[in-house]
Amino acid sequence: MISSYLYILYSKIIDRYYIGHTSGAIEERLRKHNTNHKGYTGHSNDSIIVYSETFTNKLEAYARERTIKKQKSTIYIENLISTTKKSIPQIGTVTVSNPARLS
Repeated sequence: MISSYLYILYSKIIDRYYIGHTSGAIEERLRKHNTNHKGYTGHSNDSIIVYSETFTNKLEAYARERTIKKQKSTIYIENLISTTKKSIPQIGTVTVSNPARLS
């Protein structure tokens, strides 16, 4: 079974979060974000994965991405990152890595 991922990236250069999903390897997706391209993350190459959730299919990962984006809140994202420390069965397996500014 192929997993899909919701992920949140953080760039210290632009002090912004990016929320996305992928059905491929999450590390490869990060590498692509950190290359020089015209997209939102293309002008900074320092993005790190600060949060991720694993799903059994891409539709679930995309739905979770939309739910987080609809909040339109950096505070919501930072609370999600800082308060989630373990697996939450109803939303998938969660991995958290806090950037320095949230420590």
